[in-house]
Formats: sequence, structure tokens, C-alpha cells
Amino acid sequence: MRQFLKFMFASMLGTLLIGVVLLFLFIGSLVAIGSGFSAKAKPTTVQEGSILHLELDQAIVDRGSNDDLLLNFGPFKGASPIGLNQVLASLENAKSDDHITGVLLDLSGLEAGFATVKEIREKLVRFKKESGKPVIAYSDTYSQGAYYLATAADKVYLQPRGDVQFHGLRSEYMFFKGMFEKLDIDIQFIRGSNNRFKSFGEVFTEDHMSEANRQQNRVILDGLWDEMLGAVAEARGLDKARLNFIADSLLVRNADDAKRLGLVDGTIFRDELIADLHERMSIPTDEDLELVSLGKYARSFTPADMERPASNGKLAVVYAEGDIMSGESSEGTIGSTDLSATIRKAREDSTIKAVVLRVNSPGGSGLASDVIWREVELCTRVKPVVVSMGDVAASGGYYISAPASYILAESTTITGSIGVFGIIPNMQGFFKNKLGITFDGEKTNEHADMFTVSRPLSNEEKRIIQSYIDEFYDGFKQRVADGRKMTVAQVDSIGQGRVWTGTDALRLGLVDGIGGLEAAILKAAELANISDYKRVELPKQKDLFQQIMEDLNGTARSWVAAQVLGEDAAMLKQYQKAQRATERTGIQARMPFDLEIR
Repeated sequence: MRQFLKFMFASMLGTLLIGVVLLFLFIGSLVAIGSGFSAKAKPTTVQEGSILHLELDQAIVDRGSNDDLLLNFGPFKGASPIGLNQVLASLENAKSDDHITGVLLDLSGLEAGFATVKEIREKLVRFKKESGKPVIAYSDTYSQGAYYLATAADKVYLQPRGDVQFHGLRSEYMFFKGMFEKLDIDIQFIRGSNNRFKSFGEVFTEDHMSEANRQQNRVILDGLWDEMLGAVAEARGLDKARLNFIADSLLVRNADDAKRLGLVDGTIFRDELIADLHERMSIPTDEDLELVSLGKYARSFTPADMERPASNGKLAVVYAEGDIMSGESSEGTIGSTDLSATIRKAREDSTIKAVVLRVNSPGGSGLASDVIWREVELCTRVKPVVVSMGDVAASGGYYISAPASYILAESTTITGSIGVFGIIPNMQGFFKNKLGITFDGEKTNEHADMFTVSRPLSNEEKRIIQSYIDEFYDGFKQRVADGRKMTVAQVDSIGQGRVWTGTDALRLGLVDGIGGLEAAILKAAELANISDYKRVELPKQKDLFQQIMEDLNGTARSWVAAQVLGEDAAMLKQYQKAQRATERTGIQARMPFDLEIR
């Protein structure tokens, strides 16, 4: 009850603070107008001897906006996401930028998926090798993901009273069966025949994991942990068996342990870090360090491949991030109407010679996925389409990827999940027994009210819906078989709703290679036989204040949740997930679970 009241209070307070947020926006806009600031009209400048200061303590999404990085005050401070594209472009530009002497990784917090972190880590390794400039990592406390990233640095420093979390990966799910039983709500979960790994609905209908779900969780966690151990072992000069022993025995219990075991290079205070940077970057001690933030640095330049004249041809990067749904896109969702129109525009534009489709999605609506699939398939008929998979490209996310000319995934990408299911809540008991509400009416045909939530499905209706789902699964398998040049039987043997890591997906033929967004761009250019092209990013982003007004309510609520609930804010997301279960009806092509690795 305490948690429920906290959640409810956070939601109510978020609504009340909308007016305050609007006031912040009004003041901020006046300041921006008064200063004559425009990210496009007046780029920022970077002083000589600057250090690129990467504070990756905000959510990292595939595509960021320079406008978002300007919005860093009041309730929006720390709420605007960082774009992976901005991080990669900034590190690429900094390699040859004489104003940048090195990189400081300030990892007090890290909110990103495993594949995203891996791509940034690999970019840092290349930055060091190709530029010869130092990369220094520092944190008060390293989470496992932050430490994995930090090991790309030349030196890894830790606050003397800090800690390195190094104890292995786990997955944990909140099961809502008991809650729904108390509310007299029956979640009618129907999955495709032989889709035993399609376990999304288990969190609503069971109180523990099924053996199939437990099996695929273990395989994924083992794969990700092995990837992490391999990278850390190479960077720190330790073997994987030793690292596993450290994790199993919980040998890292304080900063001194981390240093003694070789996980960090030193335990220093921040003032000592500053002194070290002065010496390492050859900056006189009587001069202040020039730390340039990612936001400021990203506004100081335009990537070289986006400055080229369009007359030489264009390569389009189309971003598809979030849950897949019908209609228009919104924050955190892929709208089939919007995305299919964007892909169609890229197909019909003769100046665009190749398309990179960046997919970072657990799936969603089966129908919406099919609408997008059609446009991807049509596009591949006239020009190369290379899919770049992010943290997750599963179920519907894989569905829309299948027809591509070439598919790249990171080794830590979660993909596959070829399967479908349907969820129809029966809330008759809730309305009658908890609220005293009953329903009555007339209908012209036997099944006119089949999808109502005010009564349970009959056995015949369950059979009908099962046939819908099985038919869609057969179609899903055929789409994959056609796109990947497999037989339907082959697809079914690796389908059944099971998720795979990118490494396994390559072995099984679900993807063509291992690599990130930059590798996908190079592959698309190679397939199109172009070298001197202009890169464009689609869909066109909305201007700053239009985006703010559309996302205002969600941003304010997220900020309030963080302020009121603190670490419990993650529980609010789980609670909201249960609430959305009653809204997800129809056939879903969605990853069988929401994997949170800690």
C-alpha cells in the first residue's frame, strides 16, 4: 500500500506541476530569444586545450537532438536523453580536432542498453588507437555497465570511498497474477501454437517464470556476461576465470579491494583527478581545465558526411525506436503510419542511394509491424536497405528487419522472438465485485461482443482467436523465410518466440554480421557502390518547442517520479506496465519479456 500511495502521489503531483513546467519553458524561451541563441545559426566554439567531458548520466537513445541538449534546466535538467549518434559523431570529430586533448569519462550514472554501451566502448577504443589522445574514466561508484564502459579508458580511477559493482548479471520480473486475482481481473493470454518461449503474458498470468523462459534467460545472461568478461579481461590483463572468481566470491567490497584486484588503476579524489588531467594533458597547473560537455561539443561541428553536397547522392539513416503501434509516432513509440511514410519517401527519392534502418524495438502490434514490413520490402526492391539493430530488435522489431538486404547486430543485441500472442482482459469480476457495476445489452450476432472486457471469452471464441494467432505466426515465419532465404521449417526451429543474442543470431542465420550503426552505414554505402555521399537522418525532427509541448506531460511525470520515489521510480514503470496490460488487445508481435539487466 505504501508503494501504491507513492505511485499515486507522484502521478498527481506531476499533473499539478505542469503549470510550473510551462513557466520554466516560458522563462527559458525568453532567455534563449534574448541571448539570440540558435544552435543552427550560431554554433558554439571550443577552446584550445579542451577535454571532451562525457557525462553519460542521462538515458541514451539512438538519435538525439541538439535542441534537446539545450533543455537542461528546472524539471528538464537531466531529463533530456543523450543520442548515441551524438556520442559517436563527437568522438569521431574529436579524433582530428586539435582543440580536444583527450576524453574524460565521468560515469556517476549510466542508463543504456548493453549493445549501446558496447558500441560506445568500441568507439572509445578506436578513438585512443587512431588519435593517440588519452581517455580517463572516473566515478564515485561504478555500476557493472559503467565499469564495462570504463575499461575502454587508459586509466580507470575510483573515489577512495567508492565501489565497483562486480557480481554478475541477473534478470528479475515483477509478476502481477496475485494483484489481478485480488482485483478479480482475468488476463486471457493466448499465444501461438508451439510458441512456448513467447512468455510475455506470464507476468500477468503466473507468479513465477516458466522453465522455457528461465532457459532462454539463462542463455542470454550467460552470453552477455561472457562478452563483458572477455572485454574486461583483455583491457585489465586478467583472465576470465579470475574475474568469475572475483564475482562469485564478492571480493570487491570497497575501493581498496578494486585497486588490489586490478579492476581500477587508482583511488583518488576529484581534486587529484584534476591534477592528474593537468599533467596528462600537458596543461599548466595555473590554468583551469577546459571541460567541454557533449551538448556543447555536439553543437560545435557538423559531421563531415552530413556536410557534403547532396548532388553526389545521399544515404538515409531512418530511426525506428520504441514499441510498434498503429497510427502516429509519439515519445517511445514507432507509429506504423509515420515510419512507413518515411521509408516510402526514402524509396521514392532518387537522390537517396541506400537506406540504413536503425531498429531498436521489442515489437508491439502485429498489424502495425506488417504495415512497416511492406515498405521495407518495397524499398529493398529499388535500393540497398541495411538494418542496424540496437539494444533490442525482437519480435515485431525483427519482423520489420527481415526483408532487409543486409542485417547487422551487436553481439549483445537481443533479437529473434519470432512468435505472436494475444491478450484480452476479462474485467467482469472487477466491475461487479469491486465496483458494483454490471453490464447488459443486445447484439445482432453471436460474436458481436467478442472483444469486450466485460465478460470472459467462450471456448469457441478462444479457438477462433487461437486460429487468428496461429495464422499470423505462420505468416511471420513465411516473412522471415522469404527475407532470410530459409525454409519455414528452419525458421520455426529457431522461432517459437525464443530470443537470442546477436552472436547466436549470426550463427543461426538471423543476421548477416556483427557491428553497430557506423558499420551499417559503411555497409550500405558499399552495397550501393557510393563513397562520396551526404548522410541524412530521417524522419525529420520536430522543432524544440513543438516536441516539448507534445511530451510535456510525460516529461514532468518522469521528473516528479524521480524526485518523489528515488530508486523506487523503476517500480513505478513496472506498475504502469501492469496497467497497460489491460489496454493491449489484439495480436501482438512483442518480445516475450522486458529484460532488465543490473
